[in-house]
Amino acid sequence: MGTAGQGLSTDEVRSIREALAAGRKPKVVFTASAGQVAGQLGQVVELTDPAVSDEFVVVRFGRDELPFSPADVAVAPRGAGRRAPEPQPEQPEQPAVAEPAEPEFVLDRERAPQQRREEPKVEPAEAKPAAPARRAVKAVKPKGPAGLSVTLAYADGEWTVAAQQGSKSLAKPYVVKPAEALRMVALVDVPGVHEAVEQIMAAERAEAEQQAEKLRAELAEIEARLAELREAG
Repeated sequence: MGTAGQGLSTDEVRSIREALAAGRKPKVVFTASAGQVAGQLGQVVELTDPAVSDEFVVVRFGRDELPFSPADVAVAPRGAGRRAPEPQPEQPEQPAVAEPAEPEFVLDRERAPQQRREEPKVEPAEAKPAAPARRAVKAVKPKGPAGLSVTLAYADGEWTVAAQQGSKSLAKPYVVKPAEALRMVALVDVPGVHEAVEQIMAAERAEAEQQAEKLRAELAEIEARLAELREAG
Protein backbone atom coordinates (compact mmCIF):
# COMPACT_ATOMS: atom_id res chain seq x y z
CA MET A 1 0.00 0.00 0.00
CA GLY A 2 1.30 3.48 -0.90
CA THR A 3 2.07 6.05 1.76
CA ALA A 4 1.35 9.78 1.89
CA GLY A 5 4.82 10.50 0.53
CA GLN A 6 5.10 7.95 -2.28
CA GLY A 7 1.91 8.33 -4.33
CA LEU A 8 0.01 5.54 -6.11
CA SER A 9 1.77 2.52 -7.56
CA THR A 10 0.73 0.80 -10.79
CA ASP A 11 -1.00 -2.00 -8.86
CA GLU A 12 -2.89 0.51 -6.70
CA VAL A 13 -4.09 2.40 -9.79
CA ARG A 14 -5.34 -0.92 -11.19
CA SER A 15 -7.15 -1.70 -7.90
CA ILE A 16 -8.79 1.76 -7.89
CA ARG A 17 -9.97 1.25 -11.48
CA GLU A 18 -11.56 -2.09 -10.47
CA ALA A 19 -13.19 -0.49 -7.42
CA LEU A 20 -14.70 2.28 -9.58
CA ALA A 21 -16.05 -0.34 -11.98
CA ALA A 22 -17.74 -2.01 -8.99
CA GLY A 23 -19.43 1.28 -8.00
CA ARG A 24 -17.11 2.22 -5.11
CA LYS A 25 -15.20 5.47 -4.63
CA PRO A 26 -11.89 4.65 -2.90
CA LYS A 27 -10.50 7.12 -0.36
CA VAL A 28 -7.09 8.68 -0.93
CA VAL A 29 -4.86 11.07 0.97
CA PHE A 30 -3.01 13.94 -0.71
CA THR A 31 0.80 13.74 -0.71
CA ALA A 32 3.26 16.61 -0.31
CA SER A 33 3.44 17.09 -4.09
CA ALA A 34 -0.29 18.08 -4.09
CA GLY A 35 0.53 21.39 -2.41
CA GLN A 36 -1.39 22.96 0.45
CA VAL A 37 -4.01 20.16 0.59
CA ALA A 38 -1.33 17.62 1.61
CA GLY A 39 -2.62 15.27 4.32
CA GLN A 40 -6.30 15.90 3.48
CA LEU A 41 -8.64 13.10 2.41
CA GLY A 42 -10.58 12.79 -0.83
CA GLN A 43 -12.47 10.23 -2.92
CA VAL A 44 -11.50 9.02 -6.39
CA VAL A 45 -14.54 9.42 -8.66
CA GLU A 46 -12.95 8.73 -12.06
CA LEU A 47 -9.78 7.61 -13.85
CA THR A 48 -9.37 9.27 -17.22
CA ASP A 49 -7.01 8.21 -20.03
CA PRO A 50 -3.36 8.44 -18.84
CA ALA A 51 -2.27 8.73 -22.48
CA VAL A 52 -4.03 12.10 -22.77
CA SER A 53 -2.73 13.65 -19.53
CA ASP A 54 -0.48 12.64 -16.63
CA GLU A 55 -3.20 14.00 -14.29
CA PHE A 56 -5.81 11.30 -14.85
CA VAL A 57 -6.88 10.66 -11.22
CA VAL A 58 -10.06 12.73 -10.62
CA VAL A 59 -10.53 13.29 -6.85
CA ARG A 60 -13.58 14.74 -5.11
CA PHE A 61 -12.46 17.11 -2.33
CA GLY A 62 -15.30 18.96 -0.65
CA ARG A 63 -17.51 20.27 -3.48
CA ASP A 64 -14.79 20.19 -6.12
CA GLU A 65 -13.61 17.41 -8.42
CA LEU A 66 -10.05 18.07 -9.58
CA PRO A 67 -7.53 16.02 -11.62
CA PHE A 68 -4.26 14.92 -10.01
CA SER A 69 -1.32 12.75 -11.01
CA PRO A 70 -0.67 9.40 -9.24
CA ALA A 71 2.23 11.07 -7.39
CA ASP A 72 -0.16 13.62 -5.80
CA VAL A 73 -2.29 11.05 -3.93
CA ALA A 74 -1.88 7.80 -2.01
CA VAL A 75 -4.29 5.13 -0.76
CA ALA A 76 -5.82 6.31 2.52
CA PRO A 77 -5.20 4.05 5.56
CA ARG A 78 -8.15 2.08 6.87
CA GLY A 79 -10.36 4.01 9.26
CA ALA A 80 -9.16 7.39 7.95
CA GLY A 81 -11.81 10.11 8.13
CA ARG A 82 -13.73 8.50 11.01
CA ARG A 83 -13.96 10.45 14.28
CA ALA A 84 -14.26 8.71 17.64
CA PRO A 85 -17.11 10.08 19.80
CA GLU A 86 -15.83 12.68 22.24
CA PRO A 87 -16.59 11.94 25.93
CA GLN A 88 -19.15 14.35 27.42
CA PRO A 89 -18.38 15.87 30.88
CA GLU A 90 -20.64 14.89 33.71
CA GLN A 91 -23.37 17.45 34.41
CA PRO A 92 -24.78 18.39 37.84
CA GLU A 93 -28.38 17.52 38.48
CA GLN A 94 -30.67 20.43 37.70
CA PRO A 95 -34.39 20.95 38.27
CA ALA A 96 -36.58 19.68 35.51
CA VAL A 97 -37.09 22.56 33.13
CA ALA A 98 -38.80 22.32 29.79
CA GLU A 99 -36.04 23.12 27.31
CA PRO A 100 -36.20 23.28 23.52
CA ALA A 101 -34.71 20.40 21.56
CA GLU A 102 -31.49 22.20 20.70
CA PRO A 103 -27.86 21.18 21.28
CA GLU A 104 -26.37 22.06 24.65
CA PHE A 105 -23.24 24.16 24.99
CA VAL A 106 -20.59 24.19 27.70
CA LEU A 107 -21.02 27.95 28.02
CA ASP A 108 -24.73 27.59 28.82
CA ARG A 109 -24.13 24.87 31.41
CA GLU A 110 -21.59 26.96 33.32
CA ARG A 111 -24.05 29.84 33.72
CA ALA A 112 -26.99 27.62 34.74
CA PRO A 113 -26.55 27.96 38.56
CA GLN A 114 -26.63 31.80 38.33
CA GLN A 115 -29.60 32.17 35.99
CA ARG A 116 -33.30 32.00 36.66
CA ARG A 117 -35.36 29.04 35.58
CA GLU A 118 -35.93 30.52 32.19
CA GLU A 119 -35.08 29.15 28.82
CA PRO A 120 -31.58 30.30 27.88
CA LYS A 121 -31.68 32.84 25.09
CA VAL A 122 -29.26 31.70 22.47
CA GLU A 123 -28.82 33.53 19.20
CA PRO A 124 -29.34 31.30 16.13
CA ALA A 125 -25.85 32.13 14.89
CA GLU A 126 -24.35 30.88 18.19
CA ALA A 127 -26.59 27.81 18.46
CA LYS A 128 -25.03 26.14 15.41
CA PRO A 129 -21.43 24.92 15.34
CA ALA A 130 -19.31 26.61 12.73
CA ALA A 131 -19.03 24.65 9.52
CA PRO A 132 -15.50 23.49 8.67
CA ALA A 133 -13.72 25.94 6.42
CA ARG A 134 -13.25 24.77 2.83
CA ARG A 135 -11.26 27.69 1.55
CA ALA A 136 -8.21 25.48 1.11
CA VAL A 137 -9.97 23.73 -1.76
CA LYS A 138 -10.65 27.00 -3.60
CA ALA A 139 -6.97 27.86 -3.42
CA VAL A 140 -6.07 24.70 -5.35
CA LYS A 141 -5.96 25.42 -9.05
CA PRO A 142 -6.26 22.53 -11.51
CA LYS A 143 -3.11 22.02 -13.46
CA GLY A 144 -3.32 22.89 -17.13
CA PRO A 145 -2.38 20.55 -20.01
CA ALA A 146 1.27 19.88 -20.74
CA GLY A 147 3.03 22.28 -23.12
CA LEU A 148 3.08 21.54 -26.85
CA SER A 149 6.17 22.13 -29.02
CA VAL A 150 6.51 21.76 -32.82
CA THR A 151 10.11 21.70 -34.11
CA LEU A 152 11.29 22.42 -37.67
CA ALA A 153 14.88 21.28 -38.20
CA TYR A 154 17.44 21.09 -41.03
CA ALA A 155 20.24 18.52 -41.11
CA ASP A 156 22.10 16.53 -43.79
CA GLY A 157 20.25 18.28 -46.62
CA GLU A 158 16.75 17.44 -45.31
CA TRP A 159 14.03 19.44 -43.51
CA THR A 160 12.14 17.60 -40.76
CA VAL A 161 9.17 18.42 -38.50
CA ALA A 162 8.48 16.88 -35.05
CA ALA A 163 5.81 17.47 -32.37
CA GLN A 164 5.94 16.77 -28.62
CA GLN A 165 3.56 17.44 -25.69
CA GLY A 166 5.28 17.42 -22.33
CA SER A 167 7.36 14.22 -22.23
CA LYS A 168 5.17 12.46 -24.81
CA SER A 169 6.15 12.41 -28.48
CA LEU A 170 3.13 13.13 -30.70
CA ALA A 171 4.98 12.92 -34.04
CA LYS A 172 8.47 11.61 -34.69
CA PRO A 173 10.64 13.70 -37.06
CA TYR A 174 9.47 13.26 -40.65
CA VAL A 175 10.82 14.79 -43.88
CA VAL A 176 9.05 17.75 -45.53
CA LYS A 177 9.74 19.51 -48.83
CA PRO A 178 11.88 22.66 -48.85
CA ALA A 179 8.91 24.69 -50.11
CA GLU A 180 6.80 23.56 -47.12
CA ALA A 181 9.65 24.36 -44.73
CA LEU A 182 9.96 27.83 -46.30
CA ARG A 183 6.25 28.51 -45.76
CA MET A 184 6.55 27.50 -42.10
CA VAL A 185 9.54 29.78 -41.57
CA ALA A 186 7.65 32.65 -43.25
CA LEU A 187 5.24 32.60 -40.27
CA VAL A 188 8.12 33.54 -37.94
CA ASP A 189 8.70 37.29 -38.12
CA VAL A 190 12.39 37.17 -37.16
CA PRO A 191 14.90 38.56 -39.73
CA GLY A 192 17.75 36.36 -38.54
CA VAL A 193 15.72 33.21 -39.14
CA HIS A 194 14.79 34.26 -42.69
CA GLU A 195 18.42 35.02 -43.55
CA ALA A 196 19.59 31.64 -42.27
CA VAL A 197 16.93 29.80 -44.29
CA GLU A 198 17.75 31.78 -47.46
CA GLN A 199 21.44 30.89 -47.11
CA ILE A 200 20.56 27.19 -46.76
CA MET A 201 18.25 27.34 -49.79
CA ALA A 202 20.89 29.16 -51.89
CA ALA A 203 23.54 26.58 -50.99
CA GLU A 204 21.18 23.72 -51.90
CA ARG A 205 20.29 25.33 -55.25
CA ALA A 206 23.96 25.83 -56.12
CA GLU A 207 24.77 22.21 -55.28
CA ALA A 208 21.77 20.93 -57.27
CA GLU A 209 22.80 23.03 -60.31
CA GLN A 210 26.33 21.62 -60.19
CA GLN A 211 25.01 18.08 -60.05
CA ALA A 212 22.62 18.76 -62.93
CA GLU A 213 25.42 20.27 -65.05
CA LYS A 214 27.60 17.25 -64.36
CA LEU A 215 24.82 14.85 -65.28
CA ARG A 216 24.11 16.76 -68.52
CA ALA A 217 27.78 16.51 -69.50
CA GLU A 218 27.85 12.79 -68.76
CA LEU A 219 24.64 12.31 -70.73
CA ALA A 220 26.12 14.17 -73.74
CA GLU A 221 29.15 11.88 -73.71
CA ILE A 222 26.95 8.78 -73.54
CA GLU A 223 24.78 9.99 -76.44
CA ALA A 224 27.88 10.75 -78.58
CA ARG A 225 29.24 7.27 -77.82
CA LEU A 226 25.90 5.72 -78.73
CA ALA A 227 25.83 7.63 -82.06
CA GLU A 228 29.31 6.31 -82.94
CA LEU A 229 28.26 2.77 -82.20
CA ARG A 230 25.19 3.14 -84.40
CA GLU A 231 27.31 4.44 -87.32
CA ALA A 232 29.77 1.58 -86.90
CA GLY A 233 26.92 -0.94 -87.00
